[in-house]
Amino acid sequence: MLLALFLAAAMPAPLDSDGVPIPAAIKAMLDAALASGNEGEVSTIVKYARLADPASADAVLGIAQKWRADRAAVADRRLRQADMFQLWTGKIEVGGYITTGNSDTTGLSGLVDLTREGVRWRHRFRGSADYQESLGTTTRERYVAAYEPNLKLDDRAYIYGAAQYEKDKFAGYFDRLVSSAGLGYGAIKRPAVSLDVTLGPAFRYTAYTDSNEETSLAARGSMNLRWQILSGLTLTQDAAVYVERYNSTLGSTSSLNARLLGPLSAQLSYNLQYESEPPLGSQKTNTIGRASLVYSF
Repeated sequence: MLLALFLAAAMPAPLDSDGVPIPAAIKAMLDAALASGNEGEVSTIVKYARLADPASADAVLGIAQKWRADRAAVADRRLRQADMFQLWTGKIEVGGYITTGNSDTTGLSGLVDLTREGVRWRHRFRGSADYQESLGTTTRERYVAAYEPNLKLDDRAYIYGAAQYEKDKFAGYFDRLVSSAGLGYGAIKRPAVSLDVTLGPAFRYTAYTDSNEETSLAARGSMNLRWQILSGLTLTQDAAVYVERYNSTLGSTSSLNARLLGPLSAQLSYNLQYESEPPLGSQKTNTIGRASLVYSF
């Protein structure tokens, strides 16, 4: 690319709007990158164009900066004019299996993850269900619904709120309600890697399978990591921990997502749920692996 830009710099140069000559081939490549709407391509062309023809470096940079400013203005206007039912993005995940013959087993899992980015607010809703039956007996049944609003303080810091409902009798409880609020921070914000962490107090109510009920205060921490390893291959790690006097818990989900076609992708995931003091007869650790199809929008 650098050689092509140096050769392009030797070609006849038209003038930009400020009267600064930009070689025709460099201008053509810059225009093509701008038309693609790809920030990475624009940055690459600008970088090498400035090396190839230093005389037009400021003019090329100025065009790119104006393009970025215009895009930001359009995005900001779109955010401000949208209502609450617009601008939602997310994914729907479905997986399952059925076996017959020597054993009759059915396993189903589903997940909905929705996010809306606003000017000051971010809203996220998640719902998931896991069900497994073997020889007519239910061997796994877990349901989760969660809502998290974030009030943005700047590009990285925000105030979060969280409300979550869980039902998992095999982990030792029929119902668990959690509410929490605190501070969040975007520790890493790069095109290929992002990491968000939150920390704050929480209030929990749990109805255990042994008929006991418990309310308690806890400290809550979470992390959400997204790493695009290759184009079309992404690793995510979501985890939340509650530390309390009676029963500390940890929930973690690791996922590897590979794009198949358009919005469709295949995903392998591993979920771990840990209870430090579960009711008598319940295991401290429950895990499940999934293979799913994912539709993103």
